Amino acid sequence: GDFAETTFASNLADLKGAAAYLAREHRAPQLLVGHSLGGAAALAVAAELPAVRAVAVIGTPSDTRHLGEDLRRRTPGLGRDGVGEVELGGRTLRVGRALVEELEGTRLLDRLPGLGRALLVLHSPVDEVVAVDHARRLFEAARHPKSFVSLDDSDHLLTQEADARYAAEVIAAWAGRYLPAEFPRAPAEGSRAVVVEGGPAGYAQRIAAGGHVLWADEPASVPGGTDRGPTPYGLLLAALGACTSMTLRMYADRKGWPLGATRVALTHAKIHAEDCADCETKQGKVDVIQRVVGMEGPLDDGQRQRLLEIANRCPVHRTLTSEIRVESRLEEADPV
Repeated sequence: GDFAETTFASNLADLKGAAAYLAREHRAPQLLVGHSLGGAAALAVAAELPAVRAVAVIGTPSDTRHLGEDLRRRTPGLGRDGVGEVELGGRTLRVGRALVEELEGTRLLDRLPGLGRALLVLHSPVDEVVAVDHARRLFEAARHPKSFVSLDDSDHLLTQEADARYAAEVIAAWAGRYLPAEFPRAPAEGSRAVVVEGGPAGYAQRIAAGGHVLWADEPASVPGGTDRGPTPYGLLLAALGACTSMTLRMYADRKGWPLGATRVALTHAKIHAEDCADCETKQGKVDVIQRVVGMEGPLDDGQRQRLLEIANRCPVHRTLTSEIRVESRLEEADPV
């Protein structure tokens, strides 16, 4: 929030530098997301980054010239000291003269017709920092494909978690239409492999399985967790539940039984072995999965009982209750 020694031009240079680093070390960025002045920077530089396919902006001014003039009016110290303080969105920021001059000299709307990328504009109609009319100007100046989403009664900084989460979910769903479905490379064992990739920080894991992408994570209450997907145990329970429901469907269809919708609810816990009367393990703790199976349809009691027995025969259930070996080795390094 300290702009005393930061200019709009340096922000653009930093954005280009970050894009170049990602392209060199990882993968070139294909989606740019910017909030407020950051959105203006994303719009200003997007056309110069060939890999970028889509841009999403939140609460972004359409004319940085007017923003610069407004900052100049609200920071009288600029004329005397070259630095002033202004309150934006409930925060006090230091603003430098160079930033204001560059904002006044930028014509953002002139760049939008040549953007050449899908654009998503998100804005609150009650934004008191950047009026919603700025969103209209951005939307009208851009060419298709373009979309607009109202953030209803959210404030400029999206300080309410529900507002921030909604904006993130909308951006993620929208971006999926424009970004290619690229998956991590699979090991040499073949296409049935599941590949899990983790970033350099945090617990979020990207999972590629048979052409599908999903995420695993830890809750936000855990340091490093962002709640982007189920926990590993959550995925384990989901696998058992899905296998159970599929097995019931296959058996009922084969028998011609009137099984309607099914519901499998599962929980996982660790208990002391001494509290488990029928467990072979007598020391330490054992894992216990509770599974409640719901079945709809005009089934008689015998059919329901038989289907519950069949639930214990699903392949994942058998895997979990039989001896399992996990063999690990290091991935071979690529030749230099």
